Amino acid sequence: MVLGLVMGVAQGASAMALTSPDLQPEGVFDQKFIFKGFGCEGGNLSPALNWQDSPPETKSFALLVHDPDAPTGGAGWWHWVVYDIPATVTALPQGAGAGDGSAMVSGARQAGTDFGAPGWGGPCPPVGHGAHHYHFTLHALKVEKLDPPAGATASLIGFLVNANSLAHARLTGRYGR
Repeated sequence: MVLGLVMGVAQGASAMALTSPDLQPEGVFDQKFIFKGFGCEGGNLSPALNWQDSPPETKSFALLVHDPDAPTGGAGWWHWVVYDIPATVTALPQGAGAGDGSAMVSGARQAGTDFGAPGWGGPCPPVGHGAHHYHFTLHALKVEKLDPPAGATASLIGFLVNANSLAHARLTGRYGR
């Protein structure tokens, strides 16, 4: 198992930054963050995330976690979709991605992922497929609420996020088995 982490800088007017005490540039993706299922035996715990320097006009945040390397015919795989995070929030604690929403910050919403349910779904690429990239992208939004239709897909929410994004910051982890 391999994990590498690349920290990105925001696009846009702000130098927004996204960091994680759980994901270190030279670190190993601890087993507690790996998906439990599909042949993986992890703890499926979402990592803690922190951010700073968002644009002053930010009204909410959204977090999209996507694996573009998943063998899905080009669609990649959505691992976590969180939106309507209040503008006053600057962190998600470890475990915030519990599917029942019990550990999520007040006001934030989680959408369904490609695992078929809301909440964090950790890395679990196919054996021998090489290391996959897991992009954690936090967007500062110009709206307080996205208000997607009931049952909206991760792709539709991603479209709404990008249409309302003021700036974004990204962490990219790599994991293979």
